[in-house]
Amino acid sequence: QVQLVESGGGLVQAGGSLRLSCAASGRTIGTYTMGWFRQAPGKEREFVAAITWSTYYADSVKGRFTISRDNAKNTVYLQMNTLKPEDTAVYYCATSPTWGTIRPEMYDYWGQGTQVTVSS
Repeated sequence: QVQLVESGGGLVQAGGSLRLSCAASGRTIGTYTMGWFRQAPGKEREFVAAITWSTYYADSVKGRFTISRDNAKNTVYLQMNTLKPEDTAVYYCATSPTWGTIRPEMYDYWGQGTQVTVSS
């Protein structure tokens, strides 16, 4: 049974920072693609970042967000800097057996999500 548990969301002012964590169990993150997605009210879920031996970012977060992982802790992180009100969304961690994919339909396990709210 694969489980992903996100934490670290919250309320922050524009320009601030947050770090999201995703603790995985039942799957070794180093051998799968790990991704972060987000969904704002009334919008579709969108890709944010992913990590294999490389990292992948949506253009909207490139230069501001950093995805990383700690294989010893089986945990993936998303460091979010210079946050903007448009970053407000529920952020989801997910895992995929397809190497390097950024397509949400290729991810087979998802966390419950953590709310990030950026005030202007």
